[in-house]
Amino acid sequence: MTHDPLSAAEETVERYLTLSMVPDPDGAARLTAPGFRMIFTGGRNFTSPADSAAFNAKRYAWVKKRFLRTDAALDAETGEVRVFNTGYLYGEWPDGTAFEGNRYIDRFVVEGGKIVKMDVWNDSAERILTRRGITA
Repeated sequence: MTHDPLSAAEETVERYLTLSMVPDPDGAARLTAPGFRMIFTGGRNFTSPADSAAFNAKRYAWVKKRFLRTDAALDAETGEVRVFNTGYLYGEWPDGTAFEGNRYIDRFVVEGGKIVKMDVWNDSAERILTRRGITA
């Protein structure tokens, strides 16, 4: 059986995201490497899944991801696998109002089977502005 680093990295990322949605930040942390870095939309920096879970607890009553697709590419020079997971967020705002269809894309760097970096982009800030009557 041949080891497929791309499929393995995709599975690691999807497992990480699934654990993050429980939320189970301790379980998700077991899939990260020492020195793990996470950068959220707006340049917010976190160093653990627990940090992002605490941030999300302020922004949402609850939030989940509906995966659309997961893709991976190998950087032949460094051996890093870059994984992209995209889809839609759904959940409730802190006031209990439901939302869905909030686009997101997460980009991961996986080395040696562990996640070393995660970049997060989504439409939440735009949706919050729209809810407050601030539109273009």
